Amino acid sequence: MSKDDTIKALAELNEKQAGQISALLVHAGNLELIIEKQAGQISTLTLRVDDLENELSVYKNRKNSNNSHTPPSVDLGKPKRNQSLREKSGKKAGGQPGHEGSTLAFWAAADEIIIHVPQYCHRCGDDLTQVPAIALSKRQVIDIPKPVAICTEHQIFSKACSCGHITKCEFPINVNANIQYGCHIEALTAYLNVRQYMPFGRIQEFYSKVMGLEISQGGIVGLLQRFTAKALPMYQEIKNRIEKSTCLGTDETGAKINGKTHWFWTWQNDALTFIVQSQSRGYKTIQKTFPEGLPDVVLVHDRWAPHFRCEAVHHQICLAHLFRDLNYIVQVHASDWAGSLKLLLKRAIALNNEAGYDPAGAGSDNMTRCELADSIANLLGHKLPDKDKLAIRLQKKLRKISHYILCFLYYNDVPPDNNGSERAIRNIKVKQKISGGFRSIDGADGFAVLRSVIDTTIKSGNDVFYALSLIANLGAE
Repeated sequence: MSKDDTIKALAELNEKQAGQISALLVHAGNLELIIEKQAGQISTLTLRVDDLENELSVYKNRKNSNNSHTPPSVDLGKPKRNQSLREKSGKKAGGQPGHEGSTLAFWAAADEIIIHVPQYCHRCGDDLTQVPAIALSKRQVIDIPKPVAICTEHQIFSKACSCGHITKCEFPINVNANIQYGCHIEALTAYLNVRQYMPFGRIQEFYSKVMGLEISQGGIVGLLQRFTAKALPMYQEIKNRIEKSTCLGTDETGAKINGKTHWFWTWQNDALTFIVQSQSRGYKTIQKTFPEGLPDVVLVHDRWAPHFRCEAVHHQICLAHLFRDLNYIVQVHASDWAGSLKLLLKRAIALNNEAGYDPAGAGSDNMTRCELADSIANLLGHKLPDKDKLAIRLQKKLRKISHYILCFLYYNDVPPDNNGSERAIRNIKVKQKISGGFRSIDGADGFAVLRSVIDTTIKSGNDVFYALSLIANLGAE
């Protein structure tokens, strides 16, 4: 091969190799684009998988009364037994050592004594009526007489004086109709309807079948209205004392009145319960009930926004509600952050329950309180994984109200939870479960008045029916 042919062959080879190299470079570029595109798809799919896992976790861990603010009445199914906020104490069920039991005791003086003495010998039949009897034993039967209504007739007379003046007697102030039901029936009707939650139909049946009184449901409504009017001064006094309290829990719950949703609100503490009915669940109910706010009160509530607008010395958010929120986050995200916050809150409650703890003191207890506050602040500022959306949402909310988390460690008699308020409004839910709702706004308002009086009476340690009887007799001579 000549030199020219060799050069030509080499040139052709180089040209061919250059083409191959160019093709390889193009292919490599295409592979990079494919890899980049696949990486984007993988990232998108990874995020999608995380979202789907979160959605599936939410679906598997539905909200109920043990892990959220959802009331027990709307639980779709019975919550799992291990979801309760109450932890095991390690004690056996039943009465604990040292607990004093109680049993049915003999009455000191019986109202009636029936003597059983043998009259003849059960063996030979001889007469034993003249033989002295020897007491062996005794037994008592406690029963009640058949309820019987008593009719009291009032008659008035006149007398003529020698001076010519005729003096006439007047009926007692509480006897103002030709025929009417008395104060005890008023008190019993209020007791059955408000304390025992009996609907009008069952009260009517009780009076008819047990007492022999044919009272219509309209008559029962009239009795309740008369009694409620007598109870209003005590209701107002409860409100006055509520406004002068230093600590109050507050909550609200919905109820049907004539088929429409209204709201019952409560403000309460260990000594008082005040309940009002309103068409609104918003701040205007608070404003209408307490126009000046509650400037001397530490207010305990479940973080419902209108409560924060009420003027108060301070606020304490309900830690029982917060625990349920944290439980849900642990269930959905397996969040260490939520678990750590729960432990800190439990330490704070344990500190508050320690004997001798003084919020105003300057000892090691208050050093522990400061450490707890710092630890909670650090948790609220901690960066959370983007996938823990529920935890991030709760963390943002708590940052805004962080100074309301440990308020109970700084004030005497301020509880860490709002359980007292939930107990106060549970009566409305029980009433609605039994009676199905209220027929009128007046009836709902009356229930709020009487329930406030009854619950306050219970907290004072007094007998409910006796207190209602005193109210029913107001104005009687």
